[in-house]
Amino acid sequence: MKTMKTIILDVYGMSCQHCVRTVQKTLSQIEGVSSVEVTLKPGKATVICGNEVTGQNLVHALEEETDYTAEVNEEKIS
Repeated sequence: MKTMKTIILDVYGMSCQHCVRTVQKTLSQIEGVSSVEVTLKPGKATVICGNEVTGQNLVHALEEETDYTAEVNEEKIS
């Protein structure tokens, strides 16, 4: 069985459900990501992914592809 991990990001700059969908879509397209759940208040993204994905990969992709900024809140192997 493949080891998965959960990465929680604090996402800054989201103000509406369109923002939430944009963040979810962007993170979902990253190779190795299994699922993404984004909440507007508080601005968080919970990502279930393979071990090859790092929190910094997610932050970089989000900041490159969107107008939002993010930082890793928590990263744990599940």
